[in-house]
Amino acid sequence: MVAGGRKNALNREIGADGQRDWSFGLFDCFSDWGLCCRATWIPCIVYSQNKQRLRHLQYRGTRLRGGGDNCNDDCCFYCCISFPNLCWVLQLGNRTDIRKRYNIRGSTGNDCITVLCCRPCALTQEQREIQLEESSIS
Repeated sequence: MVAGGRKNALNREIGADGQRDWSFGLFDCFSDWGLCCRATWIPCIVYSQNKQRLRHLQYRGTRLRGGGDNCNDDCCFYCCISFPNLCWVLQLGNRTDIRKRYNIRGSTGNDCITVLCCRPCALTQEQREIQLEESSIS
């Protein structure tokens, strides 16, 4: 794993357990309408970009130029399992990885409820957390 950028770019308070809250609340998704709309109507693309960008940060420590592909294997797989409504399983794994990378307080149970009940808001929150680290890389 490569260092990357600042993982707490907004300097959120870190608790005694070494963890912090998300940089943006779940319903702060409405403050970024463009991303919120994409997460609502084409969640497969937002999921795919989040996954690509996180992977790039983890293994290269740099931002992914262009923000990732719009349509790739991750996007197609997400679409395919959307119809039996199983895409939340993929998003759950990605959200957990993001939470661990940034030492964000929470649990798999909370992540599960969040992605099941508020998928667009969760995708938006996840992408904004990744964007903060990317913006801290010079």
